[in-house]
Amino acid sequence: MTVLKKFVMWGSYCENVLEKRSPFRQAHLDGLKVLHEAGSLLTVGPTQDVTKVFAVYIAADISAARQLVESDPYWQNGIWTDYEIHEWIQVY
Repeated sequence: MTVLKKFVMWGSYCENVLEKRSPFRQAHLDGLKVLHEAGSLLTVGPTQDVTKVFAVYIAADISAARQLVESDPYWQNGIWTDYEIHEWIQVY
């Protein structure tokens, strides 16, 4: 049995994100919905100033969590410009 772990992702958005994300936004949102419904995504969203993105992914290991991030249209099209991911131990 595979034990699933939680991974926190902090990333950055490109400049002029509100304009540049338009062609990829629906595919991004559709993909997030699929991940959430499958239990692979706990939460995701931008900071108020839309410079950073925060997410909590659920995966078997960090490699699988990175695959979830890097399969997102925002990553593939340069809307997310970089990210860090760390295993998270949820206390409460």
